[in-house]
Amino acid sequence: MGHQESLSRIIEEIVVPQAGDVDRSATFPRKAVDALADAGLLALTVPAEYGGGGQDLRAATNVIRQLSTACGSTAMIVMMHYSAVAALTAAESGDVLREIATGRHLSTLAFSEAGSRSHFWAPVSTAIDEGDQVRLDARKSWVTSAGQADSYVWSSRPVAAPGPMTLWLVTTGEAELSIGPEFDGLGLRGNDSRPVTAAGLVVPHSARLGSDGGGLDLALTAVLPWFLLLNAAASVGLMQAVTRETTDHLTRTRLQHLNRSLAGQPESRAILARMRIETDRTAALLDSTLTAMAQERDDAQLLVLEVKAAADRSAAEVADLAMTACGGAAFRKELGIERRFRDSRAARVMAPTTSALLDFVGRALTGLPLLDGPEA
Repeated sequence: MGHQESLSRIIEEIVVPQAGDVDRSATFPRKAVDALADAGLLALTVPAEYGGGGQDLRAATNVIRQLSTACGSTAMIVMMHYSAVAALTAAESGDVLREIATGRHLSTLAFSEAGSRSHFWAPVSTAIDEGDQVRLDARKSWVTSAGQADSYVWSSRPVAAPGPMTLWLVTTGEAELSIGPEFDGLGLRGNDSRPVTAAGLVVPHSARLGSDGGGLDLALTAVLPWFLLLNAAASVGLMQAVTRETTDHLTRTRLQHLNRSLAGQPESRAILARMRIETDRTAALLDSTLTAMAQERDDAQLLVLEVKAAADRSAAEVADLAMTACGGAAFRKELGIERRFRDSRAARVMAPTTSALLDFVGRALTGLPLLDGPEA
């Protein structure tokens, strides 16, 4: 069975039926994640030399888009896993990649910190050389799959080298790691996003991913493009879902006193048209960005910075329009629109935030460095 056939079956048989309960009870979608692992979809982007699917970023965005049409939480979990795999692949972490390839390992990113908030590029957590080992101390503010993942791709200040960041592979379940209270958020309620604190966590030097002090380069070149495009793909999937649901509602719901459907109202049709145009425009930008990266075009980096910012705004706008078009019915759970409305709010505050990305785009256009150094 090909990965697309497996994905379609899992979405139809597991992800869609459990999406409402995942949202209502803020439950991690373990059954769906296990099914995706068993089908090789968590290993989709692991290089073939490690036993994985060897697929590229375009294939990964397609998976995330389809998952997001059904359940934003499930899409977010897999998105963060694929982003972590990108870091592990760049660092040639063969042992853990082979575990992922067998379907026994879920990973995620642990970048955002209480001390630097959404400025993931400026960790304040520390890594201290203790001879044969390194001591990590940190307060991570938001870690997707915090209580469910098998490993974190973890950022800290360097041990000794210059530079703002070093990355590590941290295995979960250690006594020195404590996980905060269960996530009870506005949207993406099943993604188990929680604070994680390390107090004297000791790891071997071999847990380092890349060079000491080279973590920011690894994050910007290997992880960030995957994170931004996968995030945009999740937004596109959400927009496609609410546009489809709005279309169905407008065509099947009738105004009995006028003897016509809601689709017979010019105002409703105009709103639906705006939703579809914005959805198609965002999907086209995502496709163009993937093509630019594959062709190594000069505008690829700029498009990578643009795509999440554009998709964040578009997803919120389309969800707003769906609520307006469907009226009071959209406030009920049955349509699934209010769930997508809440989920659509998350991307704008997910680091790098929309505001940060707009600044990056402006800097790139004016020839400024993307990041300033720390203030004296």
